Amino acid sequence: MRALLGPEADDFLASLEEAPRTGLRANTLKLAAAALPGVLPWPVQPVPWCAEGWLLEAGEGLPGRHPYHAAGLYYLQDPSAMLAGVLLDPQPGEVVLDLCAAPGGKATHLAARLQGQGLLVANELVRSRTAALVENLERFGAANILVTNTTPEALAARWPGVSDAVLVDAPCSGEGMFRKTPAARQEWRPAAVEGCALRQTAILDQAAALVRPGGRLLYATCTFAPEEDEGSVAYFLHAHPEFTLRPPPALPGLDPGRPDWIAPALAAGLPLERCLRLWPHRSQGEGHFFALMQREGAAPAAVLPVAADRLPPAAAAAWHAFAEVTLQAPLPEQGWAVYGDHLHLLPVAPAFWQGVPAVRAGLAAGRLAPRRFEPDHALALAGIDTTAAATLAVSAAAAGAYLRGETLPATGGDGWVRVTVDGFALGWGKRVQGVVKNHYPRGLRQRG
Repeated sequence: MRALLGPEADDFLASLEEAPRTGLRANTLKLAAAALPGVLPWPVQPVPWCAEGWLLEAGEGLPGRHPYHAAGLYYLQDPSAMLAGVLLDPQPGEVVLDLCAAPGGKATHLAARLQGQGLLVANELVRSRTAALVENLERFGAANILVTNTTPEALAARWPGVSDAVLVDAPCSGEGMFRKTPAARQEWRPAAVEGCALRQTAILDQAAALVRPGGRLLYATCTFAPEEDEGSVAYFLHAHPEFTLRPPPALPGLDPGRPDWIAPALAAGLPLERCLRLWPHRSQGEGHFFALMQREGAAPAAVLPVAADRLPPAAAAAWHAFAEVTLQAPLPEQGWAVYGDHLHLLPVAPAFWQGVPAVRAGLAAGRLAPRRFEPDHALALAGIDTTAAATLAVSAAAAGAYLRGETLPATGGDGWVRVTVDGFALGWGKRVQGVVKNHYPRGLRQRG
């Protein structure tokens, strides 16, 4: 880094010893981006490159334990990472693919920008990491999702030219996380840079096939290594001349790519200065790199097969008996599927992902138990109006008790209620004789 940055290296290295800043990105599926500071109990300042992004003052609060976090009002995200959703800029109705999606920070941003229209495919190769991905998408209330667990090669073979926008948040050597994650320093090796660059090139080759003509491909890393940044982009562009780098937006706090940091023959003829770098000594976030590319040509947007199936009679009866009392909102009659004893509302027909391992399809509505329906946690957090008789509004203190798994006293009739704080849903409870039994998922409950 001293060789690359010269006299600026001292400032860069000193920044790695500073405390990282905490970023909160507003969930625009639940509230307007500008409304978040007005409900937060801590002072914040805007992230200059992301309208949904806010920075906590150093040392303020425990935002990960606040009921608003459990309700999905915001995602705790490094401010630099927020630029991915801004650059890819999903539009409602598009098909968007996050190829390396866990744990879900960037995926939740893409889902929010889709505003419930179109489809987000969030793929994660490592099966053990998909649970956190599903959990984060559920908390955000995203329902037009398909979470898959397979290789980029398998997706490229199944959906060539289907996606309007593809994000490759590539596995990297993690140099940009040295300040935030001390373990990243211990794990770093020179050989890791070379190995990651080879892996990134292979992933990008598969991603190219997934983008429709006229579509967008965003490559992102959290490392400073030129071999993994400008180098990987250069190899990709030489191999795929149908892609070009798009000029970056005029946003503050962003630095251009450095074609002078890779071999001249590799950089020749490529506008690599259109890539973007974020440095911890020049901005409030961690180190990141981005390259937004567009595939030449034009093709009509993919027409997704519509999910039109209706529920079998027994499942429909159990669902309606619950929904007509508890949700009290217009409900779709089509687009349903039953997997085992679980009921899902699908954003696309199952034929779309036939042959692709799917971990979650659409909105998990609940479980069809004998003679009753048990709602899923995802249904409580989805954007369905339950502000009528089936809502239990609680104070911040009672919300804390609920998130710890405690029962709540509440007068009223027996049955399911959606527990809310300040109008935002936290989860389900079941009122029985003046006591609300807690149905907040055990794996999510807070301690102490």
